[in-house]
Amino acid sequence: MKTTIAAIQLNSQPKLNQNLDQIYHFIKEAAEEGAKLVGLPENFAFYGDDEAMVSQASEISGQVEEKLPEWAQEFGVYILAGGYPVPAENGKVYNHAIMVNPEGETIASYNKMHLFDVSLSEDEKYGESDYTQAGKPEPVVVGTPDLPKMGLSICYDVRFPELYRKQAEAGAELLTVPSAFTQTTGSDHWEVLLRARAIENTAYLIAPAQTGTHGEYRKTFGHAMIIDPWGKVLADAGIMPGVITAEVDLDYLEDVRKKLPSLRHRVL
Repeated sequence: MKTTIAAIQLNSQPKLNQNLDQIYHFIKEAAEEGAKLVGLPENFAFYGDDEAMVSQASEISGQVEEKLPEWAQEFGVYILAGGYPVPAENGKVYNHAIMVNPEGETIASYNKMHLFDVSLSEDEKYGESDYTQAGKPEPVVVGTPDLPKMGLSICYDVRFPELYRKQAEAGAELLTVPSAFTQTTGSDHWEVLLRARAIENTAYLIAPAQTGTHGEYRKTFGHAMIIDPWGKVLADAGIMPGVITAEVDLDYLEDVRKKLPSLRHRVL
């Protein structure tokens, strides 16, 4: 089976309607290029001040869960909604991803389990757990008749290879890593981590991304990518918003797994 997939790269802002308008046009473009799966990055609907995101989570999630099923039906595509805020307990949100099928049905969902609490410098610190509730530590893999089996994750998850190994054990053929990777870490770690996850699990990988400056101070690296099971970068979006596409070939995937059966050689 051969399927064209698309990763969208965005420069989302703390402006919900503006972001959704841009997303609609990029999904349309991806569908016109023949994509069956369209991936959106983390924070696609709203990206800026954390307090504003939490306070507007009901509106953001409501709009996303209304519009994306409509657009999936309109364009006949699967949509990976790579991370948006959904109200949780204690005044926090889940960083939530869903997969919507061409009938407009949500067929899988995932709450980000690894939260980005890091201090990169005195001036650049992140505390995702301050406003986000971690999801359950369970791998999510979804199968459909006309796409590869997909494992769901979000951004910082990519630093934890055990998650993707669990997905591979559950049959994942395409790893999804929608992200808003920081400018600071992206230049050194982004491509290395993505290619490693694809190579070690002999799987395709799609990583929609954010790029540029968001709100007043957040900066992301860009370079949305699609990578094959050999670790070859099939498409790289650079630093501008837009759409990239590539072909997923499950016969090629099977051939690579036969030639290099590392998944079967594991002893731990």
